[in-house]
Amino acid sequence: MDLAYISALSALAGSLVGGLTTTGTTWLTQRAQARSGQLAHEFERREDLFRDFIVAASKTYGDALVNSEPQLPELIALHSMISRMRVLAAPRTVASADKVMLTIIDAYFAPNHSVRELRDLIKSGAGIDPLKDFSEAAREEVGTLKLFT
Repeated sequence: MDLAYISALSALAGSLVGGLTTTGTTWLTQRAQARSGQLAHEFERREDLFRDFIVAASKTYGDALVNSEPQLPELIALHSMISRMRVLAAPRTVASADKVMLTIIDAYFAPNHSVRELRDLIKSGAGIDPLKDFSEAAREEVGTLKLFT
């Protein structure tokens, strides 16, 4: 075999290896960026859902403490958020959200509280924060997601 052929084949092989390496590196980089983008989007979706649930549950719980008539649209909205959590969130977070919902429903059927009684409940810390376990579970879940983004 002629030395010119060997030299040409070596050059072609080197170019082929270099091209494949560049292509593989680009593909892996794009894949990692796409995965990172998906995780960031997933993180935002859960964070938004948890925030919306906390706001809606707080308002509904406050209403339940001073009223005996359940507000069905608010309860249905909370149930809808919990159903979305069943798809997106960890089981502990969903279980905590279910407990919040039951606490709210129970509060509607409990005797109404006056403003003075609410103040005393807040001062004593006796059961006025039904969202504490949910908030902790959500924080833990969001913290775990942050590790992957």
